[in-house]
Amino acid sequence: MSNTYEIKGSVKFIGEEQQVSDKFKKRTLVVTTPDGKYPQHVPVDFTQDKCALLDDLLVGDEVNVFFNIRGSEYKDKYYVNLTGWKIDKEGF
Repeated sequence: MSNTYEIKGSVKFIGEEQQVSDKFKKRTLVVTTPDGKYPQHVPVDFTQDKCALLDDLLVGDEVNVFFNIRGSEYKDKYYVNLTGWKIDKEGF
């Protein structure tokens, strides 16, 4: 079973690069997808060298974002992260 997915929408927010530790950095992109009356605002994290994929994006750009779903457990709580690895601008 593959855990690779994609989402199409417009760029709502592009976060600054965060240096989480000496060896780990991340950056968040929020993509808005139309969903009838209630659009969905979906955050996707890009890590390490993939942070640079957000450099040429602008708020409002139409994109197709490819990501993996990652899950983890910490102190009996469960967390889900969407980890991006590729971005295609619509029309390119």
